Amino acid sequence: MVKITKETMIGELLDIDLEAASSVLLGIGMHCLGCPASQMETIEEAAMVHGVDADELVRLLNESLAEAAGGEETKPQGKIYDYTLTTGTGGTLNLADFRGKVVLIVNTATGCGFTPQYEPIEELYRNYHDAGLEIVDIPCNQFGGQAPGTDEEIHDFCTLHYNTTFPQMKKADVNGDNELPLYTYLKSEKGFAGFDEHPYKALLEKMFSEADPDWDKKPDIKWNFTKFVIGRNGEVAARFEPTADMAIVEACVKALL
Repeated sequence: MVKITKETMIGELLDIDLEAASSVLLGIGMHCLGCPASQMETIEEAAMVHGVDADELVRLLNESLAEAAGGEETKPQGKIYDYTLTTGTGGTLNLADFRGKVVLIVNTATGCGFTPQYEPIEELYRNYHDAGLEIVDIPCNQFGGQAPGTDEEIHDFCTLHYNTTFPQMKKADVNGDNELPLYTYLKSEKGFAGFDEHPYKALLEKMFSEADPDWDKKPDIKWNFTKFVIGRNGEVAARFEPTADMAIVEACVKALL
C-alpha cells in the first residue's frame, strides 16, 4: 500500500516533485508548528521558486497545518478563550470575542532595540484585520525596564511614532509570580526554541547564558516583542522570538487566515 503524505498531496496538486514538496513544507508550514525560522522561506518566495500560485499554496499549507494540529473539527476549542485582559484604558477585553479569528499576541516595550517592530506589526493589522486578524499588544517592563511609562504615555508614544491602531492592553508581567494567567497558558503550549539569526542573537545568548546556564531549556519569555500566533480554532499555532523576521511572521499569519 502506498502511504499518502502531505508531501505527495502537495506535490501532486502543485505538479512538483517529492523533494520540492518536502522543501515547501519544511520551509513554510512547519515553522508554524515550531521549527526554527532560519529554515523557513516566505510563501511568496516558495511560490516563485516552485512556479506555483501563491494563493493555492496558502490554501494547501493551511490544510496541512490543520492536519498537523489534529484538525479543527476533532480538537476542542483552545484555552485562550478562557481569558480576559484589562485594556490600557481600564476596560475588559474578553478573548472569547476573538473566537474564529487569527490572533497575534505580543509583549512590547517603547525603549527597546526591537521597538521599531511596531511599524510592521501595525502594517500586519491594517493589511489583514478585515480578513480576520486581531492583534493584542501587552506592554511589559520586565526586560531591561524598557517600558517605564504609564499606560497613557505608552499609548501616546505608539500612536505618535508608529500610528498604531491595534488594541493596547494595560502594562503587565509575562513572567514570574505576577504574570498574566494567559501567559502561563501560552508558554505551556509553545516553549522557547532558540533565537533566529539576527544582529542581536549573540548578545542575547551571552546575556542569558551568563545569568542562567539552563536559560534555553525554560519556556519563559526571553525579551520584548515575543509573539504568539493563535489559529482560528483558538489554539497556539506558533511562537516567534523577537529575532524572527517579520516577513516570516506575516507568512504564518497569512497561512492561517
